[in-house]
Amino acid sequence: MSQSAAILSSKAEAVDLRAKLRKAERSYKLKSLALIAPLFLFVLVCFAFPIGTMLTRSVDNPDVHSAMPATTQALESWDGTSLPSEGTFDALVKDLASAKESGQIGALTKRLSYEIPAYRTVITKTLRKLPDSTATSKREALIAVDSAWGDVNYWKALKQASSKLTPYFLLAALDHRVDSATGSIVKAEPNQSIYLDIFTRTFYIGGVVTILCLLLGFPVAYWLATLPEGKSNLLMICVLLPFWTSLIVRTAAWIVLLQSDGLINRSLMFLGIVDAPVQLVFNRTGVIIAMTHVLLPFMILPLYSVMKSIPSNYVRAAISLGAHPFVAFWRVYVPQTFAGLAAGGLLTFILAIGYYVTPALVGGAADQMVSYFVAFYTNKTVNWGMASALGSLLLIATLLLYVVYGKLTNQTQAR
Repeated sequence: MSQSAAILSSKAEAVDLRAKLRKAERSYKLKSLALIAPLFLFVLVCFAFPIGTMLTRSVDNPDVHSAMPATTQALESWDGTSLPSEGTFDALVKDLASAKESGQIGALTKRLSYEIPAYRTVITKTLRKLPDSTATSKREALIAVDSAWGDVNYWKALKQASSKLTPYFLLAALDHRVDSATGSIVKAEPNQSIYLDIFTRTFYIGGVVTILCLLLGFPVAYWLATLPEGKSNLLMICVLLPFWTSLIVRTAAWIVLLQSDGLINRSLMFLGIVDAPVQLVFNRTGVIIAMTHVLLPFMILPLYSVMKSIPSNYVRAAISLGAHPFVAFWRVYVPQTFAGLAAGGLLTFILAIGYYVTPALVGGAADQMVSYFVAFYTNKTVNWGMASALGSLLLIATLLLYVVYGKLTNQTQAR
C-alpha cells in the first residue's frame, strides 16, 4: 500500500513539475515577445506600412471613379464602338455639376489629362457652358459645347481612367501605356519616354560607384585585417570618421574641393597636369567622386569582417607548396572573401541607387537619379501614383538583388 502511494505521489510530482515547466516556458516566451514588441511595432508602422501604402498607391485610381460615379456606372455597359447612350451624357452633366460643387474638378481633370492632354481644356470649357436640366438632348448640347464629346476616343479614355485600379502609372514608369482606342499596351510617345533612361542612368551610376568602392575598399580592408590590432583599430577610426558628420556637410565639402578654384583644380594646375580648371562639379564626375567617398565605408566594413576571420595559414601553406604569392592570394585568399564582396557590393549598390541628396547637390540636370523624380512627383506635382510607381520598381529591383545575393551566398557556402 505504501509502495503504490509512493508511486502515485511521484507521478503527481512529475505532473506538477511538467506544469511548472510549461508555465515557466510560457512566461519566458511572453517576456521575450514583450521585449521585441516595441521593435516589431516600430518596423510595422515606420517601414512595412509605408511600403505597403506606396505599393497600393501605384495602382490606386480613385479620382475619376469618386468624382463621376454615375458616369462610371453607365460606361460599364458601353461597348465602345459608338457614342454612349443619352443616359450616359445625362449622367456626365450631373457628375460634372456635382464634382464642381464638391471641389473634385482639379483632381478629375488632372487624371484625365494623363490619358489625353486636351481633356483638361475640354472639361474646363464644358463647365463654363454646362447644359441645364431643361436641355432636351444632353448629347447634342455637350457636343455643341465641345466637339470632343462626339469623339469615341475621349469616351474610351474616360472609361479607361474610371476603374478603381489602373496599370497606368506602372506602365508609364516603364515608358509604356494602354492605348485607349485598342486597349493594347504600346510604347509611350517619344517626348514621354524618359523613365527607362532614368533607370539606366541610376543603375549605371550605382554600378560605377560600387566598382570604385570595391577597387578602393578591398586593399584598405585587407590592410586593416592584416595589421596588428592596435594600429588596425586606429585606422578603423579613420574609416568610420565620415559617419561623424552629416551627409549634407560631406557633400558640401566636395563642392568646395571640386569647384573651378577649389583645392583639387589648384593642385592639378600647380603640378602642371592641366593648364586650365577642369569641370569636376555639377556633372557626372562630381556625383561619382562624392558618392564613392560617402559609400566607401559600407564596402570596407563587410570586407573587413570577413577578412578578419580568414586564417593566414592557408596562403602561407600554398606558397610553401610552390605557388607564386599572387597566385596563392588570388586562388586561396580571394575566394574566401566572396561573402564579404557580395555583402559589401549589395549594400553599396542598393544605397547608391537610392541616393538623392548627393546627386541633387553635386550633379547636373542630366545626373539626377530615380529618387530625385520620386521626390519631384511627391513634393512638386503631387502625383502620388507616379512617385509610388517609380518607388515600387526601385523596390522590386532591390528585392531581386537580395534574391541574387542569397543564391550567390548559398553557392559559396556549398563550396
